[in-house]
Amino acid sequence: MGIDRQASAGQEDATALPASPAWQALAAHADAMRATPLRALFHEDAGRGERLTLEAAGWYLDYAKQRVTPDTLALLADLARERGVQARIDAMFNGEPINISERRPALHTALRLPAGAPVRVDGQDVTPAVLRVRHRMAEWANALRAGACLGGTGQPIRNVVNVGIGGSAIGVEMACAALQHYAQPGLRIRFVSNVDGADFQQATHDLDARETLFIVCSKSWHTAETRYNAAAARAWCRASMEDDAALAAHFLAVTGNPDAAMQDGMTPDRVFEIWDWVNGRFSLCSAMGLTLMVAIGPDGFDDMLAGCHQMDTHFHSTPLARNLPVMHALLSVWNNNFLDARTVAILPYDHYLRRFPAYVQQLMMESNGKSVTQDGADAAGHTSPVYWGASGTNGQHSFHQLLHQGSQCVPCDFIGFLTPLEASPRQHDALLANMFAQAEALAFGQPLAEGGKPTAAVAHRHVAGNRPSNTLLAKRLTPHTLGALVALYEHSAYTQGVIWNIDSFDQWGVELGKTLALRIVQELEAGTTGMQNHDSSTRTLMRKTLDARLG
Repeated sequence: MGIDRQASAGQEDATALPASPAWQALAAHADAMRATPLRALFHEDAGRGERLTLEAAGWYLDYAKQRVTPDTLALLADLARERGVQARIDAMFNGEPINISERRPALHTALRLPAGAPVRVDGQDVTPAVLRVRHRMAEWANALRAGACLGGTGQPIRNVVNVGIGGSAIGVEMACAALQHYAQPGLRIRFVSNVDGADFQQATHDLDARETLFIVCSKSWHTAETRYNAAAARAWCRASMEDDAALAAHFLAVTGNPDAAMQDGMTPDRVFEIWDWVNGRFSLCSAMGLTLMVAIGPDGFDDMLAGCHQMDTHFHSTPLARNLPVMHALLSVWNNNFLDARTVAILPYDHYLRRFPAYVQQLMMESNGKSVTQDGADAAGHTSPVYWGASGTNGQHSFHQLLHQGSQCVPCDFIGFLTPLEASPRQHDALLANMFAQAEALAFGQPLAEGGKPTAAVAHRHVAGNRPSNTLLAKRLTPHTLGALVALYEHSAYTQGVIWNIDSFDQWGVELGKTLALRIVQELEAGTTGMQNHDSSTRTLMRKTLDARLG
């Protein structure tokens, strides 16, 4: 069972969202659903667990443990139709400027198109440029993997350090961890993102600069943290190099601002371009993924792109009744806006996916953590929930207590694989058993015995249940299934943004802090100059910093 109504091309004014017929109907329906436990829904419908499922691109979604009925799904369909979900999906794939505030397309899907599938931006087909960059990436990756890429002193490069932050680091670091099983042995991959010097020191302390290549990733080439870390990398390498020519052999650049990179000494043959229609947190499949391609090889990278593309095709062409990312998004809206569940736990039961919750956290919260609609009005109601999580089974011994008995309802996404990459079948059975048990316990709890008031001892052990969850299963963790999973969450984020009529592809909220930080660091370097421009709390903190330097 799923949504059985297609979205229309139109989209109503999102400022009237709470007053829309579909929204009001869902609000009234939610009042009734709050009194209906999952235990009753399963009791009334013996086939629920088989019917409330979807499959796409190698992934199986079980959403039977969500607090929904056929009426809920029909009303969510009405909401999708009112918000013009299908039309907005079409607009994205057609290269229309759906990033309203920056007047740009959001065409990350073009990064994984096969050859011969044109997409036009301002009348120009962008796929030839994408393929040219990917071909250059493959040449460098193959050379590095073969030991044919030499540093400035003639020694083969054996270490690759990705320097970037945010969308220039989180996705590729997650994917490198997820696909470590497929990485080339003997080639060490490290990441530096935090401006805290300890991050750089820990990433490089056991490396030889003469055998190390830094891939500096910054779309703007102005990101302060990346520039500080790139400068630290140059100083670290310079201590082992005889001249600047030797130093240049240890750096590559990935940027949308190649002129600025070349002004910093990068030569054109060492610069990989990305385009303004690629948003940072959606950029894994661009040259921002060069470090990943080095780790798993061009064939593995292409396999990941194929998984993304398969989910893209499903998202674009599948009716909403069977559209897995759309269903995932609408269930999140249902929990967040109508059942008052303001956070979501991402719980991969796979050690290789341990960085996936952080990836989803950035993807969802930077995309949809906004309170202004596309036309500049105040958003109506809640937008993105808070995303967090950790890998199972570790999380069960950390925060699952709150999931089961806490005062907040936290919907969960359980993610697992049917066959292991490393573990014995017996160990993997235990892993999956824990994942299935957690979802079952959250849904059904442990009911109190009927009659009489429970004793204190019984009350402490009572688990109410009725906590919703999704379970996502694939056969095996491969580059292909990872790509499909990444695309699933990308498209879910976009669909939720469409429902709320917010721009999922800008991030203006991070800019103010960057501007203030630049001013403060200049003032700290100059002593007390300009400190009167800050509030009394900030001035005091700055004075304490300066005093600490004086001992």
